Amino acid sequence: MDLRNKIWSVAALIPSAMKQKGSYSTVDEYIALQPVSLQPGLELLRKTIKKAAPGAEEMISYQMPAYKLNGMLVFFSAAKKHYGFYPTASPIVAFREKIKLFETSKGTIKFPLDKPLPLKLITEIVKWKVKENLKKAKGIYNY
Repeated sequence: MDLRNKIWSVAALIPSAMKQKGSYSTVDEYIALQPVSLQPGLELLRKTIKKAAPGAEEMISYQMPAYKLNGMLVFFSAAKKHYGFYPTASPIVAFREKIKLFETSKGTIKFPLDKPLPLKLITEIVKWKVKENLKKAKGIYNY
């Protein structure tokens, strides 16, 4: 039995009240406990982030999948109408022209479920964030 099937068989035993925010311990578990229709997109986000930042540590932070390399890189999540991508505030400013077609806030980009994920843009943002974190780790600030 592969890991996904094991997670599903265990998840079926957990009361639905326990599957709410605060109950994820791994990214595999987070994705497995999301609606089946959202799982391929979440896996694609995960794969894209890991490819763009191969040395990043994968974790759950703020009850979302998160990646850390010389500091926090990005987070992602699933919602009813979008995938949430959270690269923090600085990429929102740096990429404002490239993300203007998406709903954004201070540190969030919302990718609608009814449109393909912009994988090239996600890759570019993650790689930019890796460079930003490396500069900060070396004490180089662009403020």
